Amino acid sequence: MSYITYNKNTKTYTVQYFGTNNYYPVYEFILSIKDRKLQSKTMQTITLLENNGYNLRMPHSKYLQDGIYELRTKQGSNITRILYFFDENRIILTNGFIKKEQKTPKQEINIAIKNRKIYFERSK
Repeated sequence: MSYITYNKNTKTYTVQYFGTNNYYPVYEFILSIKDRKLQSKTMQTITLLENNGYNLRMPHSKYLQDGIYELRTKQGSNITRILYFFDENRIILTNGFIKKEQKTPKQEINIAIKNRKIYFERSK
């Protein structure tokens, strides 16, 4: 499921939701955010990622491990995280969550790593 395509300085990035069996975890996560300001700001942060790709850095983006990055959004005391990876000019959003602790939960990183593996196996 493609979300956005952007062309800036001959760099084109397409943001896509990772999904299986017509279920797209990040899309569902964004829809589930009850705080409309946080939901809107999360979408704005995705647009920042789309516009900047690999050049997006802290405080908006952070490399975690194994090709997985974390997209960071804060609205008041609420914090969302969306994990993603790159495939050439594509940015694949794998899973999202409301952050409740200091460190990114290992199980969320593992989900992103698993989804990345599935994505590249499908691409062969």
